[in-house]
Amino acid sequence: MKLPLIPGNPRINVPEEKTFHMSPDDFRRHGHVLVDWIADYYAHIESFPVLSRAEPGRIRASLPPHAPATGEPFNTMLHDVEKLILPGITHWQSPNFYAFFPCNSSGPAILGDLLSSGLGVQGMLWATSPACTELETHVLDWLVHMLALPEKFLSSNTGGGVIQDTASSASLCALVAGRERATNFASNQKGCDGRLVAYTSAQAHSSIEKAAKIAGLGRDNLRLIEVDKNFAMRPDILARQIEEDRRAGLLPCFVCATVGTTSSNALDPVPEIGRICRERGIWFHVDAAMSGTAALCPEFRHIHDGLDYADSYCFNPHKWMFTNFDCDCFYLADRKALIQTLSVLPEYLRNQATESGAVIDYRDWQIPLGRRFRALKLWFVIRHYGVEGLQHHIRRHVELAQKFAGWIIKDDRFELASPAPLNLVCFRHKGGDAVNQSLMNRLNAGGDLYLTHTKLNDKFTIRLCVGQTNTTERHVERAWQRIQEEAARLDNSARNTA
Repeated sequence: MKLPLIPGNPRINVPEEKTFHMSPDDFRRHGHVLVDWIADYYAHIESFPVLSRAEPGRIRASLPPHAPATGEPFNTMLHDVEKLILPGITHWQSPNFYAFFPCNSSGPAILGDLLSSGLGVQGMLWATSPACTELETHVLDWLVHMLALPEKFLSSNTGGGVIQDTASSASLCALVAGRERATNFASNQKGCDGRLVAYTSAQAHSSIEKAAKIAGLGRDNLRLIEVDKNFAMRPDILARQIEEDRRAGLLPCFVCATVGTTSSNALDPVPEIGRICRERGIWFHVDAAMSGTAALCPEFRHIHDGLDYADSYCFNPHKWMFTNFDCDCFYLADRKALIQTLSVLPEYLRNQATESGAVIDYRDWQIPLGRRFRALKLWFVIRHYGVEGLQHHIRRHVELAQKFAGWIIKDDRFELASPAPLNLVCFRHKGGDAVNQSLMNRLNAGGDLYLTHTKLNDKFTIRLCVGQTNTTERHVERAWQRIQEEAARLDNSARNTA
């Protein structure tokens, strides 16, 4: 290593010292190679079977039993990605991925995430990187306007938004805030006494049950409210259950409604549920993890009717807004309730900016202390696509899903299992559970597409969700063609064995 020449001093030469680090020049060279690799991966992603065909334990068996004693060349690592890792990848970014809900990405999101990693910010406090906090606050305020959310969620009002990792964390934060408000913050000091009760739909995401366990309420104190014929929560049963619990000496503290359930994309009646919560002083959280993005389009904003009643709300740009995992936007109507619930200030985190009260410290808005600079990728996505571009793709996905639902309706072999209000279609073959299970397994094994299932009214139901970044009409048409082909083979096999 050569030291810089200091004026007035002779040049001093010292032996080159091995640092073991990747130099800036090597990083630049390898980075170009890796970006090219990712671009090529996306260009050829349809050549891979969507669902990984790896057997359990296969990936680990291909890896060396011990870490290398000396460093290895980058090209060797990338070669092993292709040889050892890629066979164990289920290709979530494939346009033929229709399983679960999407976890989509895009070029600007990937680049924003790369920049976040490069800057290496730990944004627990405003002081640890002011830009990390202020960009996040600003972008989440943008989204209030983009989705036409109630203005109480703006940082300039009593509320505000924060990026969580997932809706699971958002729901947990909402639940503990509701718990503390109901007990006047006594449960934070003394723990839960077994009287606190929470409520959600029988079709709600499993994260609500996990949150009830973590928050100390317990599974027995989570009420799963019956749903109607469209799989949406019944407000009349909710109100009745709340009154029964109160008469029994229990303390209702939290209700979660879902805008777009995981099984069927059912839309809970938010206005009616919200009024029940408002009248009884119960924390009302709205989970729109999947479907909230649809409100970018004015014609779909009815899904947010009644959101004025909500104490908290969340949606996931990492599902349907082309922002790679993880990125959940979580809003509070009264940020003080969450901050008072989660704030812990040891001496080593004290600083002048925090004590001034003029800044946001997002460490008080989440479970972990540390946090990544997630706002960069969301900022990049919004600026790249603009509202117009995002609306274009959301509308197209809904249009394609509705077209697919129409094909199902016209085919006498199939039926819709639930309404399809947006981009998820739940359907089944009329041949029964075994036929549907076989149909889905055959389709997934073929590699052309990937579907998952649920059970609705205790019947095996296949789900097809149109939401991947690059899914187009030809992909959905091909999916329908493959479904028809495999259904015909199953029908023929049944006739031959009859």
